[in-house]
Amino acid sequence: MAIVNRTRDSFFDRGRTFPLQAAVEACLAAAEAGADMVDVGGVPFSPDAEPVSAAEELDRVLPLVTEVVRHSDVVLSVDTTRAAVAEAVVGAGAGIINDTSGLHDPRTAEVAAATGAQLVVTHSLAAPGRHLAAPPTYVDVVAEVADHLTTVADRARAAGVPDGQLLLDPGPDLNKNTRHTLQLVAGFDRFTRAGLPTLVAVSNKDFVGEVLDREKSGRLAGTLAATVACVLAGGRVVRAHDVAATVDAVRMTEAVMGLREPVRMVHNAG
Repeated sequence: MAIVNRTRDSFFDRGRTFPLQAAVEACLAAAEAGADMVDVGGVPFSPDAEPVSAAEELDRVLPLVTEVVRHSDVVLSVDTTRAAVAEAVVGAGAGIINDTSGLHDPRTAEVAAATGAQLVVTHSLAAPGRHLAAPPTYVDVVAEVADHLTTVADRARAAGVPDGQLLLDPGPDLNKNTRHTLQLVAGFDRFTRAGLPTLVAVSNKDFVGEVLDREKSGRLAGTLAATVACVLAGGRVVRAHDVAATVDAVRMTEAVMGLREPVRMVHNAG
């Protein structure tokens, strides 16, 4: 799952794909590089960023989805916490609603149920665009995140979303400090044992930077290490900024796990 943001102050690319044509080209390039999905967003995640209205968010993501659908069959995901935005963009051809708020807007689950779109269920405690009132604390972060995901998934089921449309995201770094996120990665099999596909969303996040003392531009190696750890534990959808490197890392990991055959067999093959 590649990441393309139409925001002026995005976490990683700092506005490089804010212009519509640049965003379209980035989506198509990601698909060419091996991405099966592209996650598009119009609102920066940071609560410290400039607020974006629902109308402006829609103006950013709807034309992007419309254009990409015209040129590619890559699956599109919309990173939004607003049900109205999700409904419009799914109507234009997106197949996944990536709601990082954990269904803060309860109608989002209803949209997924009505449209058949897949829905990412995320562990997140703060309201969209808000900081927690105090630094996050957990007694057992893996168990507490797993229980929270079960509760939110049950809310989605109650709204009519079947298991076949659900993906789980433990939310690395979302209302968690670096030690919390490291524990989530170490205990990732707890989430994959739930029986639903699990999203690996660790790309270039702050925990990688804090562990390795690296700025965003220097976090690829750490990102790939954390990604591989999650894939070995059963993670099956990987959200990534660097598509080519991530595709290689995941395919190699799958080959080691016996899930993928080599492209060719020449070395000592007789």
